[in-house]
Amino acid sequence: MKRSPSALLRLWRALVLNFRDTVVLLRQFRGSLGSFGLILLGGGWAYHSLAQQAHEARPASLVEGMFLVLSMIFLQANADFPSVWYLQIFFFLMPLLGFIILSQGVADFGALLFNRRARGEAWQVAIAETFTDHIVIVGLDHLGFRIARALHELDEKFIAIELNPEAELTSLVQSWDVPIIQGDANKHETLQKARLEHAHTIVITTSDDTLNLQIAIHARALKPSIRTIVRLFDDDFSREVCNAFGLTAAYSASALAAPAFAAAAANLDVAEAVTINGRVLNVAHLTISPKSKLVGKQIGQLEEDFDLSVILLLRNRKADLHPAHQTFILAGDELRVFAENQVLHRLNKANR
Repeated sequence: MKRSPSALLRLWRALVLNFRDTVVLLRQFRGSLGSFGLILLGGGWAYHSLAQQAHEARPASLVEGMFLVLSMIFLQANADFPSVWYLQIFFFLMPLLGFIILSQGVADFGALLFNRRARGEAWQVAIAETFTDHIVIVGLDHLGFRIARALHELDEKFIAIELNPEAELTSLVQSWDVPIIQGDANKHETLQKARLEHAHTIVITTSDDTLNLQIAIHARALKPSIRTIVRLFDDDFSREVCNAFGLTAAYSASALAAPAFAAAAANLDVAEAVTINGRVLNVAHLTISPKSKLVGKQIGQLEEDFDLSVILLLRNRKADLHPAHQTFILAGDELRVFAENQVLHRLNKANR
């Protein structure tokens, strides 16, 4: 069975992640590994020196002494038990000392290797190092989380930056194997940990307009070509910011929400709202009633009369995307239309 390109890409990224993560883990345990190496080298030298002093035949060299010490640690002594008292003490102490250091290091290494999330920031950075051509999300509040969930559903690669990684929504984002970098996104080192230089877009969603603007400026200083999308609460300010700082987009949460509230109050069934060149356009659902003035009209006539686009016709459970202009509208038809609120309001009245 052939794998899809996206599945192969995810598999390759998982392999790279595991390799880089193991390298990070080895760095964390360089102290334990160094101590174990010192035990082998020092113990082998001490065993060889003491054996020469006692006129023992083995070990005949430093290398053999290290090999015998390694064997002792694993309780596999490859030499006869010595007759000299200080070598006898060495035979007992060396395995015990080496085993204590080795067992502690192996236990910690194994626990962290198979429980990467327990390692915290080092694990997050290890994952982030595998990302290129990705999106960076700053802030995992409710808006940031919804953006993250939408990107995850689209199978888009992204890294999140959160000053407070204990926030209630971060654990769910982490379960998607998404790295969450802890830190202040207003600092270059935090943006660098999120590999901003290798990202194509940054989305800034904190609740502080000034902070969002500062982060955007720092991001563009680090990578001038990056697409910068900023959440701002003041609608007029957001337009001025885009023009003044060359941002890709700045969205006012209140401006985006207002049309949805107005549509709901006007009894319009709006599924989605978008803003294009200052115009708020909606994807709305309309079920044609038996007494509707729209019954008998053609799709093309409806679009021309109301200045809208019909993007879907659902009839007898069959969906017709972009139905032909000559199609007649029947009672019970379900339409998905794309239009402004004022148009939808007129359409809703005509359908009563």
